[in-house]
Order: sequence, then C-alpha cells, then structure tokens
Amino acid sequence: MKIIITGAGGFVGQELARVFAADHHIISLTHKALDITDRETVRAYVNDKRPDVIINCAVLGVDVCEAHPALAEAVNVAGPTLLAEAAAEIDAEIMHLSTNYVFDGDRELGAYYTANDEALPINKYGETKLAGERAVLAGAPKSYVVRTSWVFGPGKDNFFRSAARSLVTQQPVRAVNDLWASVTYVSDLVARISDILALRRYGTYQVVNDGCCSHFDFAVELARQLNVDASTLVEGISDATAKRLARRPRNTPMRCLLSAELGLSPMRSWQVAAADFLRQLGG
Repeated sequence: MKIIITGAGGFVGQELARVFAADHHIISLTHKALDITDRETVRAYVNDKRPDVIINCAVLGVDVCEAHPALAEAVNVAGPTLLAEAAAEIDAEIMHLSTNYVFDGDRELGAYYTANDEALPINKYGETKLAGERAVLAGAPKSYVVRTSWVFGPGKDNFFRSAARSLVTQQPVRAVNDLWASVTYVSDLVARISDILALRRYGTYQVVNDGCCSHFDFAVELARQLNVDASTLVEGISDATAKRLARRPRNTPMRCLLSAELGLSPMRSWQVAAADFLRQLGG
C-alpha cells in the first residue's frame, strides 16, 4: 500500500515508518513537510499523492496543550478533520492515533475502560484528542481510531527509558505512584496497527499491553528484572509533587472489545514487554 504518515518526526510515527517500509510505500511527513492545519495544502497534497491510507500521528503533548489551547485545537482537532476530509475525497482510509486521556479516570482500581464507556476528558489534551477522534470518524467512511497509552520503547526519551537507564547503573529513580494506566510497548503497538489495517474493520480500537501499572510499579518491575534493589533505588512520589501543568486522570487502563470480536490475539502483558524493552536497551 501507499501510506502517508503525518507526525512522522515523533516516536510512534518514526517506528511505524521504519517497520512498514519493508512492505509498503511510505511517505513520512513532519510538520515542516506538511502543515495539516492548512486546508488547501492538505487537500492538494493528498489528491496529488493519492495514498491508500493516511496514518495521523501528529500531536501536541499534554502540558503544551494546556499552555497553548489554540494550538492544541489546531493540531489535535483541525488537522485530523482536514486529513479525514481529504481521505474521504479520494476514497482512502485514515487511521487516527488517540489516547487514554479521553477518559476522566474516576474509577476504582481494577476497572478497565472500553470504547463503550463515555469519554469525559479532564484536560485540554484529552478534550482536543477526543474532538479529533470524532471528526475523523464523522469525516471519513473508512476510518480507524486507535487509542493507546503511555507508549514506551528504546527510541523515546521519556520516563520509561530514563528509569531503565538509571536502574541499569543503579541510580535512584523518582516515580509517580498514584496514577495508573495501561502501558504500550511501541513494537507491539505497530504490530497491532498492521493487524488492524489488514482486517479493514473500521471503528475504535484501544491498543495497549495487558495489565495496569503506575510509573512506580513499572520502575519496580524494571528493578526486579535487572536484579537491583527497588527498595533503595525507587522512590514513590505523588502526582501533585511532580507539579505538572495539566491535570492527569487518576486511573485509565483500557481494553479493546473490537480486537476481541475480530479474533485478534490478546496483547501480551506489560511485564513481558518490559523484558524485551530492557533487552533492546542492552540491559
């Protein structure tokens, strides 16, 4: 297939382009290559390239959205809207990457969200991502939404990688212990996206590794796998202590009803994925 990937400079976009290039014609687009908020530019580009699929990975981060709400609306809502309209015009498919932050997280521990649950975001990031989802589903008949959560992998310099690097060298890690979600190994996410595209069943998917954890739990599991002492190296802190701009939902683990309905195999546990993560890091 010919596949346009927008937001290709980001972590997930880069991994999708790298893996999919083996079997597909990939057009990787950063913001500089295509401004997805410009209607005429998007329409002209898509009509010229005529892809079979557009995968939209373009996104603004959680705290950036809170600080710059107009920019959040442009990138997370207007951009997906225009991409969906352009895809529909040439009868192409579109896949839009979204987030667990469309949910409010106001549930007891042990409860999982499915796509049947009401989305009630509590920050600007979640609000605009939800609006982007709805715009894509309404704007293009051949549309997929893929919600994922806390994506980690060797190529992403985020908490998960920094925690692993610190623990490998037995350096201390401070980790939030009062927010819980599903985590997603980027290799598993890309593999499941490939499965979804092959089946061509449009709708909303929630693609995460099995299970639920906090950042603290994740760091403790890494320490266990590395045979280092979590009790001395991993310090739990509250979300309030982290002093981030945007409020985070407290508890947002997800499960995918549509994957199960289609007979896709369950995603492996986050603990098993974490072991692969450490091996790729050389841990």
